[in-house]
Amino acid sequence: MTDFQKYIQRYLDLIPSENWLEELQKSEDKTIGIYSNLTEEQSKFAYAEGKWTLKGVLLHLSDTERVFQYRILAFARGEKSNLPGFDENEYAEKSFADTRSLESLLDEYKLVRKSSQILLKTLQPSALQNTGIANGNEVSVETIGKLIVGHNYHHLNIIEERYLLKLGWM
Repeated sequence: MTDFQKYIQRYLDLIPSENWLEELQKSEDKTIGIYSNLTEEQSKFAYAEGKWTLKGVLLHLSDTERVFQYRILAFARGEKSNLPGFDENEYAEKSFADTRSLESLLDEYKLVRKSSQILLKTLQPSALQNTGIANGNEVSVETIGKLIVGHNYHHLNIIEERYLLKLGWM
């Protein structure tokens, strides 16, 4: 197993069921449930110095999902170019998430997720098996769809274990 395969497997292992399209909705519902119950002040919380705030995590989910959406679209349509990677920390630094309202970030997350759901549900089943190269690694459309889900669950776990616990929610 390559380092890339190990890296993505840690996300895929977090998907609770085989029905990853259903889990796309469940992870959205759980994310919205948490963020809808935060105050604006709580959304500015970071569990340690140098860590993202809850707002930053939410925008990171949207940013990453957008990158994955583009890869899904490109590979489903037969793109053969190597698509670039992205530096999540650089994106977060330049996102200015903490200057935005929690409501606007939550609205954006919902819209990005809805876009992913429409894209994934309208692809022909054969397109899910298409592969392409992203950041020098071959990956299938279906795997990228699953990565959206696993990545969301990864951050939900961190939110529960490191943020909500310190905020006294758990």
